[in-house]
Amino acid sequence: MLESDLIQSTSSWPFVEIRKLLKDRKDIINKKNKITFQTGYGPSGLPHIGTFGEVARTSMMINALNHIKKIDSELITFSDDMDGLRKVPENIPNDEILHQNIGKPLTNIPDPFKKYKSFGEHNNKMLVEFLKKFKFSFVFKSSTENYKKGVFNNSIKRVLEKYDDIMNIILPTLRSERRKTYSPFLPICPDTGKVLEIPIIEIDKNNNKVVFDNNGKKLKVDILNGKCKLQWKVDWAMRWFTFDVDFEMYGKDLIESAILSNRICEAMGKKPPNGFAYELFLDEKGEKISKSKGNGITIEQWLRYASPESLSLYMYQNPKRAKKLYPDVIPKAVDEYLSLIEKFSKQKLNEKILNPVWHVHKGSPPKEKIVMPFSMLLNIVGSSNAKTKEVLWKFIKKFHKEIEPKNQKILDELTSYAINYFIDEVEPKKKFKKPNQNEKKALENLVSVLKKVPQNSPAEEIQTKIYTVGKENGYSDNLRDWFKLIYEVCFGEINGPRMGFFISFFGVKETIDLMEKKLKI
Repeated sequence: MLESDLIQSTSSWPFVEIRKLLKDRKDIINKKNKITFQTGYGPSGLPHIGTFGEVARTSMMINALNHIKKIDSELITFSDDMDGLRKVPENIPNDEILHQNIGKPLTNIPDPFKKYKSFGEHNNKMLVEFLKKFKFSFVFKSSTENYKKGVFNNSIKRVLEKYDDIMNIILPTLRSERRKTYSPFLPICPDTGKVLEIPIIEIDKNNNKVVFDNNGKKLKVDILNGKCKLQWKVDWAMRWFTFDVDFEMYGKDLIESAILSNRICEAMGKKPPNGFAYELFLDEKGEKISKSKGNGITIEQWLRYASPESLSLYMYQNPKRAKKLYPDVIPKAVDEYLSLIEKFSKQKLNEKILNPVWHVHKGSPPKEKIVMPFSMLLNIVGSSNAKTKEVLWKFIKKFHKEIEPKNQKILDELTSYAINYFIDEVEPKKKFKKPNQNEKKALENLVSVLKKVPQNSPAEEIQTKIYTVGKENGYSDNLRDWFKLIYEVCFGEINGPRMGFFISFFGVKETIDLMEKKLKI
C-alpha cells in the first residue's frame, strides 16, 4: 500500500477516478464489500485496439484501487453477441455468409472463418485470446448465454414492470416517426430467427409476454430465456442492474446513450455506475476507427512493431484526448516508453506514481539502461541493411562491446520490432532526395569536416560541428532545413534521430561512407 497522503494528492487519472468512485458509491461498496467494473464489446467485427484500450485502462484503475483499499474487485468483459447483424464488416472472408444472415443474432450466424459454431463465438474467442496475451484479469460474459440461461430474467421482469417509466424516458429523445415504432423489447422471430425492431401491440405483464404483428398475424412471445432481447440503451441499464456494476468507461460517442441508460437504471431501482467518457481513436485520415471498416491499426500490427507495454502506455496517456492509431505513431510511442523507463529509476516516489510506466507495470517497471531510442535503431537497420537480429546485434556490439542480448531484454526485443517495422512501414515509403548543386556542396563540406573528427568523439561535439557546417552554408536562419536535408539525402525521410548521437553510435567512418555513397562522390 502507498502512503495515504500520497494517494490522496496524486493527480494520476486512475487514482483520481478511483478516489471519486469510492466517495460516490461509499455506502453501496461497503454493503457489497466488492467493486464491479465492466467493459463492453460489440462482436460485429474483429476486436480492435479500442476494445483493448477499454480493458487496459480499467485494469490500471483496479491496480490503483489495490493500493488504496483492500477489497474484492471484478472486471466483467461483456460481449453483446445477441445483437442482430446490421451490416457486413469490410475485413471479413466469405462475407456472403454474413449477407445472407443480416438481422440475425451474431451467435446464430455461421462463422465465415469456419473455425467456430458462429460468427459471434469466433469474435468472442478472438477477444478473449488477445486480452489473455496481456495477462488481464477479467470475467468474460456472453449476452446470448446470459439471456438463454435466464440470468437476466428478473431484470427483464423489472423492465416490464417499469415499462411506462422507461418509455417516458426514451420517447422524448426520439424523432416522431421512431416514437411510433419504438419498443424496449426486441422479439426473436420464431420463423426467421431475426431480431425484430418492431412495434409491440400489447404488453402482458402477468405472463411476461409481448404481442407483435408478424406479417399480418398477432404473435405472442415470451420475453424471458432468450426469446426476446432488450433494445440497446435499456439492455445496457439492465446489465448494470443485474451485475451491480459500479464503474464502466465508454467512448465519447456514447455519452448521450449513457445518460439515458443511467436514468433507466434509476427507474429500475438502482444507482447507475460511475462513468468515464474517453475520446475516440482515429485512423490516419482522422476518421473514427471501426470494427466494420477495419481501419486504423490492429492489435497484431502493433505487437509486430512494438511491445505490449508501449501499447499500454499509449492507452494510459491522455484518455480524454483523441488519439490517432496508425503505424506512423508507433516509433514515437516506443521512444516515449523508453524515455519514461529511464527516468523512473531516478525519480522520487511521488514522481514515480505520476510516471505512466508505474501504471503500465503495476508499480514495478523493468530496470534496464536504455542504450538507444527506437528511432535510431530504425535508422541503423536502414543504414546497415541489417535485416536479421543476429546481423543487427553484431553491429550494435561493434560499438557496445559490454552488452549482451540476455542482459538487454528491452533492446533485444526492440531489434526484432525495428526490423519488422522498417521492412513493412519504412522501406517501402523511402524517398531519397537528389540534392541540387548548393545542397550537394553543403553536404560535401560536412563530409570533409567529419573526416577530421576522431572515431570516438562525443555526440555533442559532433552535433556542434554539424551546426557549424550548416550555418556556414546558408542555413543560419533555419537549421531545421539543414537537418531535413541530411535526413532526406541519407535516410530517405524528412526527420530522424539527433545526428550527433547517431554518428557517435553508428560510427564516424560509417557515416562518411554512407554520405559519400548517397552523394556519389
